[in-house]
Amino acid sequence: MQSLVPATLRTARLLLRPWTAADAAALEPVLAANVAHLGPWIPPHVATPVPLPELAERLAGFADDFAAGRAYRYALLTPAGTQVRGEADLFPRAAMGRVPLAAADHVELGYWLDAAATGQGLATEATRALLAVAATLPGMTHVEIRCDAANGASAAVPQRLGFHLAAVEADVQVWRKPLVSTRDEGV
Repeated sequence: MQSLVPATLRTARLLLRPWTAADAAALEPVLAANVAHLGPWIPPHVATPVPLPELAERLAGFADDFAAGRAYRYALLTPAGTQVRGEADLFPRAAMGRVPLAAADHVELGYWLDAAATGQGLATEATRALLAVAATLPGMTHVEIRCDAANGASAAVPQRLGFHLAAVEADVQVWRKPLVSTRDEGV
């Protein structure tokens, strides 16, 4: 059965594909160089540098989640796939939180970038590509982006893409954008 979420996406400046255990060697120096940049904003189980075997195991788990339709974590790579720029994510959600895609009525998008890749519009470019994917998923009512209220750079992405600030939960801003599926659900 073909997945509703493509395994590979290309934008003008990025290749997006699922992480693999083999990416650990390329990701490890990026995480090590970005502890201060990423630490305040993304979960430790994603951002914390760990020994290569543990990082490979983490990435293999991300690949398993992608294949099972639980979470779609894309490596953001240069077009030739030679350098890690960051990550962009599509998480199926329902009222109770993250769920498998078949049980979702909306999606949450996430992203992080290597500090050296910020300020170039890459997070916006990757998020725009994931918005296009979300629009093809049947039954989705809207897209959310959640970011720390103190992370102005992250909050600028949904603003550029036409999201509205729907809520602030503790210190987390919840940005929403209605979604009209481009997939014909009547067929």
